[in-house]
Amino acid sequence: MKKILVLGGTGAMGVYLTPELLDMGYAVDVVSLDNIDSDNPNLRYITANALDNGVLAELLKNEYDGIIDFLIYDDPENSFAPRRDMLLENTSHYIFLSSYRVYAGADKITTEESPRLLDVSEDKQFLDSYKTEYSLYKAVGENLLRQAEKSNYTIVRPAITYSKRRFQLTILEAQILVERMRSGKTVVLPEQAMAVQGTMSWAGDVAKMLARLVLNKDAFGEVYTVSTAEHRSWGEIAEYYRKIGNLKYITVDKEEFLQIMSGGNGVWNGLRWQLEYDRLFDRVMDNSKILDITGMKQSELMPLYEGLRLELSRLPQKVCWQWRDNGVNAAMDRFLSERK
Repeated sequence: MKKILVLGGTGAMGVYLTPELLDMGYAVDVVSLDNIDSDNPNLRYITANALDNGVLAELLKNEYDGIIDFLIYDDPENSFAPRRDMLLENTSHYIFLSSYRVYAGADKITTEESPRLLDVSEDKQFLDSYKTEYSLYKAVGENLLRQAEKSNYTIVRPAITYSKRRFQLTILEAQILVERMRSGKTVVLPEQAMAVQGTMSWAGDVAKMLARLVLNKDAFGEVYTVSTAEHRSWGEIAEYYRKIGNLKYITVDKEEFLQIMSGGNGVWNGLRWQLEYDRLFDRVMDNSKILDITGMKQSELMPLYEGLRLELSRLPQKVCWQWRDNGVNAAMDRFLSERK
């Protein structure tokens, strides 16, 4: 039985990926900071900090056939570069989770060959933040892989992925969006985003794509946009949440929105760049390359409305969210109160 190591595999995509791998006959080890038990003899959850190179070295003694890496490597020249060769040399196939956010939004329809922000942006302050800005350090990680002597890697670029406890609306995450929706509170959205096209993929579909890439030699050295081809405007997506969960929302200028999302503490550049260099780009994805290699069809993928309805219906009434709201709820309440 071939063995697969999943690093950081308990998030939005990982929770669907593990069952897919097991169904395909793999033995799976999942490493995360969460403490999870398993009653499946082919599945082990290992509680450890997989970013620690000593921990990684011990794990790799298990001689895994494949590794799927969900870890976040900010400052990649110091975090990812020292372990790149260790990963590539100790497995047959290494899959690196990048992001569709690396794309510069320059093409009407985005393909794997579309320009990346790291390569074409003229915003010096943005580019200088490559150690901490998600879209840039993911691209730097890609570059480090391409510079390696071994090419037994695959780079995947998922679009926004929604899942069991992961829901998005522009840059709003579930701990704001879902909690306000459930309590009948209004959310504030950026007016400039409402006509912009966004792509949100169901994690179950993304998991199938990833699982079918594992140990596929035709995928070695390749890059794949891992997403649905369905796209909707953020205004349409807001209406989906309204129809499914009675979401109430208003729109304001993006500058007011960013002030609120910063908790009233001054706009953080990372928030601005996530909005302006992603959510305000039309994200229309060509997923033909990933469909071709996995044998999947767009018609088999979960429609966005149905997927959101499914996942929201499964969500427990009380949820311990992974992220804090950093004062956003209070700032949103103040803003709405002052508008009355």
